[in-house]
Amino acid sequence: MASLAQFDRRRGADRPGIAGIDEAGRGALAGPVVAASVWLDGGFYGDASCLRRVRGANDSKVLSASERDDLRASIEALQAEGKLRVAWAACNVMEIATLNILGATRAAMARCLAEFDTAARPSQPFAMAGTDSELFGFDSRTSVLVLVDGLPLRPFVWAHEAIKQGDGKSLAIALASIVAKVERDRLMVALDAKYPAYGFAVHKGYAVPQHVEAIKTHGPCPEHRELFLRKILAGESVPSDEQAEFEF
Repeated sequence: MASLAQFDRRRGADRPGIAGIDEAGRGALAGPVVAASVWLDGGFYGDASCLRRVRGANDSKVLSASERDDLRASIEALQAEGKLRVAWAACNVMEIATLNILGATRAAMARCLAEFDTAARPSQPFAMAGTDSELFGFDSRTSVLVLVDGLPLRPFVWAHEAIKQGDGKSLAIALASIVAKVERDRLMVALDAKYPAYGFAVHKGYAVPQHVEAIKTHGPCPEHRELFLRKILAGESVPSDEQAEFEF
């Protein structure tokens, strides 16, 4: 975890803070895509007690469910104490069908930063992408650095830096990864109670064999993504979260 904090310190030198953004559920067959952002003020990285409370933070995919839950609880407690800020947002299946999966992911991420920006006005800590203020005389040192896991988001309303595999490099992104994963898992457990035939509580909507068999047996439910189902039922592979942006 120390190296993750060091990465942020180097990237965010002279900035008032860093907002890491990540998503969960981009490559699933069912359910929403969820994005989360965690905003760490510059002082967070120098607070040993805060850093201890998120010890073990990493890419959510390499953590166990219990480790994610423990870290999510720590993040929630730190948020309640005003030590960091958290926002998460979901795009549902209808939005995914309308915007495509990458567009829905961008929309969910933008909602997170919009929540921060609205709460923080009139200070407006986030730079808009491609604005005159950014191009002519904008001082980046007055704005929070936005780090997004993966590739650059285009189009995207907020100025940001993209960090490939950033959830394993940046503390802010890693914490966002954990929030997004835990919150989406909770949504999928709730959907399991509504649609018990599919096993959503177990596989969280991903294309595991038992999920595919359940779809073939029972047909899709309203929470299944039509485009993804067409691919999987045609024998094609559905991409992982990391690959989805290239495929859809």
